[in-house]
Amino acid sequence: MAAKSFDMIVIGAGPGGYVAAIRGAQLGLNVAIVEREHMGGICLNWGCIPTKALLRSAEVYHLMHRAKEFGLSADGITYDLDAVVKRSRNVAKQLNAGVGHLMKKNKITVFMGEATLPAKGKVAVKTDKGTQELTSKAIVLATGARARELPGLEADGDLVWTYKHALQPPHMPKKLLVIGSGAIGIEFASFYNTLGADTTVVEVMDRVLPVEDAEISAFAKKSFVKQGMTIMEKAMVKQLDRAKGKVTAHIEIGGKVEKQEFDTVISAVGIVGNVEGLGLEGLGVEVDRTHVVTDAYCRTKVDGLFAIGDIAGAPWLAHKASHEGVMVAELVAGGKPHPVKPESIAGCTYCHPQVASVGLTEAKAKEAGYKIKVGRFPFIGNGKAIALGEAEGMIKTIFDEATGELLGAHMVGAEVTELIQGYVVGRQLETTEEDLMNTVFPHPTLSEMMHESVLDAYDRVIHI
Repeated sequence: MAAKSFDMIVIGAGPGGYVAAIRGAQLGLNVAIVEREHMGGICLNWGCIPTKALLRSAEVYHLMHRAKEFGLSADGITYDLDAVVKRSRNVAKQLNAGVGHLMKKNKITVFMGEATLPAKGKVAVKTDKGTQELTSKAIVLATGARARELPGLEADGDLVWTYKHALQPPHMPKKLLVIGSGAIGIEFASFYNTLGADTTVVEVMDRVLPVEDAEISAFAKKSFVKQGMTIMEKAMVKQLDRAKGKVTAHIEIGGKVEKQEFDTVISAVGIVGNVEGLGLEGLGVEVDRTHVVTDAYCRTKVDGLFAIGDIAGAPWLAHKASHEGVMVAELVAGGKPHPVKPESIAGCTYCHPQVASVGLTEAKAKEAGYKIKVGRFPFIGNGKAIALGEAEGMIKTIFDEATGELLGAHMVGAEVTELIQGYVVGRQLETTEEDLMNTVFPHPTLSEMMHESVLDAYDRVIHI
């Protein structure tokens, strides 16, 4: 097949790649995108979206059990796991089709196949019809990442699962072990625990949700334990002995090794970048611990080659990938975009209760040498939270005492993944405590707690 030339070629159609392609097309570039499996990538098909659909089912199930509190009655409450999973898959399917439609609408040429980079400015795509040669002065790597597998703890799809198996479970776990308490681990722990699995979470660090502010982690842990989870911190799964229908886990904690039996294990111990098989070594691309090394504008050391999203390193978040995709497309089209600031990207975890944060934790702010002011406000002091029957939670804000800059915001409780955006916008607009204090928040809303937390940092809190 004759080589085809494009202004920009994107490899990978996840939330980084497909967004880069759309923005490039909007700017008048002739764009091609290469995808080996699913339009929308892991996020839409096997990650963010289907997990949220599952967690929504668990949330409704949990609420149904609380019907009496709300003056309602519901008897014989059960669930059909297959139907719950089917709904989740349908949600993913709908969005996958939506991305395909967006490619057509924006006149982006789609190649379904495996891409390699045989030389600078060249992409070879292995498709059903043979190998297609593509050329471009701008190539964007957006190949994402996959679950990290630890030796001896590899998934088998029956007793030991990755996130993919956990999204289409072959059985309902009775006694579940989750290895790792980052966002993925804790979301699955929350889902299966709510549906009745006896759930144990093992975390190697000294606390669950280790990237969050220590106070928020402690609050979340208390909630998880109250819901019946067993949380083991500073612990490590050394080996898994597999037998028919059961796994014996050797868990090292406090210098001793305990043996515990489970019927299902979910491994959520991080991710590794999809850097293999692309031909990066031959081009001289620098790769550090499975991630492509880039500058602030996602440029690699090879002229005209960019890397965005999970393959380019932390934070491993879909919205970071999308934003980087837009930035790179604008650079390729000759624009002067601002680089993406990792510290201005919010992290959201959809466990029960939800957790959300942006900016520096209290410990990191002190480490960076700031003299800080910290405000807190509990959900129990908020009328809307009490009316919703969601009085457990807190909002914490951290300010630079010298300038009033909002350094960080951290939340745990109902709907905080939606609330965090207020602080994200505030940080983007370089807000100070004064701006936030002078903002009139609507009543009755959960967002009023964001106001009160700021007021509390400056000893002006009203409702506690």
